[in-house]
Order: sequence, then C-alpha cells, then structure tokens
Amino acid sequence: MASQRIDDLQRFYSAIGRLEERLGGARTLANCSGRQRWPQRGVYFFMEDGESRSESGTGQRIVRVGTHALKAESGTRLWSRLSQHRGQLRSGGGNHRGSIFRLIVGTALIARHGYEYPTWGNGNTANSDIRLGETELEREVSRVIGAMPFVWLAIDDEPGADSLRGYIERNSIALLSDFNKRSLDPPSKDWLGHRCNRERVRKSGLWNSNHVDELYNADFLNRLEERVEAAERTA
Repeated sequence: MASQRIDDLQRFYSAIGRLEERLGGARTLANCSGRQRWPQRGVYFFMEDGESRSESGTGQRIVRVGTHALKAESGTRLWSRLSQHRGQLRSGGGNHRGSIFRLIVGTALIARHGYEYPTWGNGNTANSDIRLGETELEREVSRVIGAMPFVWLAIDDEPGADSLRGYIERNSIALLSDFNKRSLDPPSKDWLGHRCNRERVRKSGLWNSNHVDELYNADFLNRLEERVEAAERTA
C-alpha cells in the first residue's frame, strides 16, 4: 500500500512539475495582483520554503491544496479566493474570518510565539475595534502565506460539489495527507503547522482539514494529467 502511494505521489509531483514549467515557474502571493491574467476557476497548490519531499523524490512538497466555487451558483473566481488568502497588499493586513488558511496559520503563530489574541477566530464577523487589535497578527499571516510558492491549474467548469476541481482537490489532499497512515514526505521538525491548534493539520502535514482522513481514488491522477497536458498544448 505504501509503495503504491509512493508511486502515485511521484506521478502527482511529476504532473505538478510540468504545470510549474507551463506557468513559467511558481509564484508567490506577495508578488501577485488582480491585474495579472487569471483563469476564472481552478485548483491551487501551495508549497513552503524549508518543506521538502523525501520518499517521493526531491523538491518542495505541497502543503496546501484548494479550490473555490464548490457551491452551485457560486460566483467566486480563482483570483478572488487567492486574494482572500493573500490579504491586503497596501496595508499588509487581511481578514482571517474570510480565509480558513489565514485562520489556521494564525493559530500556529500564536502558539509558536506565545501571542495573546483571544478574539482570533471568534465569530464570522468582528467590529472595527476587534479587527484593529488583530492587525499585527494579520500582517504576520500575510507575510507567511505571501512567501509560499504556489501554482494553479485552470479548470473552468461549473460551480458545484461534483465539479472536476473539487474531485482533483479532495483526492490530491487525500493522497498527500499523512493523517492516520504511514508518514511519507513528512513535514520538517520546524514546520509551523506543528503548532496549529487543529489536529488534522498537525497529523496530515498539510494546511488542510477537510479530506485529510479520506482515501484517494488513483483515477484522479489521469484527470490531473489530462488537464496539465491540455495546458501544455495551449502554451
């Protein structure tokens, strides 16, 4: 089982490597803006400096997979979702109540540094005084996420839980996750995620909670490779 997963991880990372070449290299959110040409919809894959593959090969490991518009009639675009993770370029702040990625990175920073932010993650909204008191941590979260290299795969299908984007997202997470299974390409001992308050993040080695405990369907690799090949043909 572990040997098959290693083979599948190698196949997965080969496809991601080809995608990165197609894009002309990974980007960072700190250097991205809405003025760039973004597909309407897609799946994104974040890496992290200091987080390397081991059993499956060499290079940076994927630490978060995500997509958007998985609810019918959702109008969220790829850049809209990425910009929520990035935060505000001018102020350096952001809104962790609008990005689970920002929220969980923030909890890890709080634990690592012993910060006092009792309102962090409380509620879906907050008044201006609470937001002001969280500004410095929001800025630190923006710096951490903004430095993570990422690539994206354009898949402009209709919003919905059965979309190809959702299929590739959840199976990619299930393949990469070490949650309750043999650890492959484990996080470094200094990985910030070890300090996250969510067990699923700590045990999976990913900045993800959903799908980390699921089994993957290896057929998704065929679909992933097909989309990468399609992207290569349009290069």
